Amino acid sequence: MPWNNRIRRRLKLHDLDILMAVVQAGGMGKAAIQLNISQPAVSKAIADLEQMLSVKLLNRSRRGAEPTSYGSALIKRGFAVFDELRRGVEDIDFLSDPTTGQIRMAAPEPVAAAIISPVIDQMSRRYPRIDFHVIAGDLSMLYRQLLERKIEFVISRMLGPATEEQSAEVLFHDPLVVIAGKNNPLTRRRKISFSELMDEPWTVQPTDTGFGSLAAETFRAAGLALPRLTVATTSFNLRSELLETGRFLTVVPSFSVRLPRPHPSLKVLPVEFPNVRHQVAIITLKGLSLSPLAQLFVENARAVARPLANKS
Repeated sequence: MPWNNRIRRRLKLHDLDILMAVVQAGGMGKAAIQLNISQPAVSKAIADLEQMLSVKLLNRSRRGAEPTSYGSALIKRGFAVFDELRRGVEDIDFLSDPTTGQIRMAAPEPVAAAIISPVIDQMSRRYPRIDFHVIAGDLSMLYRQLLERKIEFVISRMLGPATEEQSAEVLFHDPLVVIAGKNNPLTRRRKISFSELMDEPWTVQPTDTGFGSLAAETFRAAGLALPRLTVATTSFNLRSELLETGRFLTVVPSFSVRLPRPHPSLKVLPVEFPNVRHQVAIITLKGLSLSPLAQLFVENARAVARPLANKS
């Protein structure tokens, strides 16, 4: 179907929005409820799109509605269309008042606590009318949020090279460290070998998660055996509670116990992963410029990370 004035005039953002809502909701009835319109209106919008484009956009079944390959292609561009429109409105808001607006970002929990938190503290004091929308979670989920343009950037440890759709600005190179609660007897030692720690109780993220697999790979890259995990959990709070008992050990990024300030209840043990450092970077979509407020946030994030960058 060639792009021409006829298609340009007939393709309505309203109908595209309905198509995206149907796919996200999993069915026309659910989408109608969410959009507060009738189900026949939803059906008509989809039918109008399919007739105009001369392709089938949805496969309908008793389980709901799923996009065809044509529907997926249109929805992918739909995310970009609505994101650009939202950016246009945000640019207008920024021009009318540079001290207000919203910044949308994502990071794993350690990065959110160590880097994003101090930046928000600084900026919210200076610009109290800026809203910060922060998503924390596993990297695979965060990257999906970025591709769907629900966020502008991700700050995270990179698990590999940037993809063809991503651009990455490395903030610093960071090792993993072994930590214990301050009451653990090992914290009084000046020298420890990894072999002495193999039989200690460990709590680390499961190896099928992003950070868990990274920790396992770091042990292997250093020529070390992965210790038996007494508690494998994605819960940051549970791992912290276990460390507080003074018995458990865990592996964390070095920056997470040094930024934004040292953690008095946690101690880094004197063991090192030899020559293993990972990149912590700001990841954006290639070819897509950040909003003025997001650029301001990134500038502040660079300043927070600069002490670690100087040590890299």
